[in-house]
Amino acid sequence: MKKIYPRQIKEIIDSILKDSNDSENFLRQQACYMWVEIVGPAVNSHTTRRYVDGTVLHVYINSASLKNELSFHRTSIIDRINKSIGKTVLTELVIH
Repeated sequence: MKKIYPRQIKEIIDSILKDSNDSENFLRQQACYMWVEIVGPAVNSHTTRRYVDGTVLHVYINSASLKNELSFHRTSIIDRINKSIGKTVLTELVIH
């Protein structure tokens, strides 16, 4: 009988994603959910919708002044999201 050693859940998920060739899509969706952690709950309370299209994160904000302020920080937000994931998955942030 073959002896099976225990593995961490992260190793199991990584192997499944590697076999299915869908790890890039998973990382993009993870980047979309990182928005809350990066900008904080105050900014997130004004966020009405967010989604990833290719390598572009689209975020809908319901406050004009906040949109303007966030537009100055686009590159730093993208850099922080990519850094927290550990890989460059997003290249642009579009604020609607």
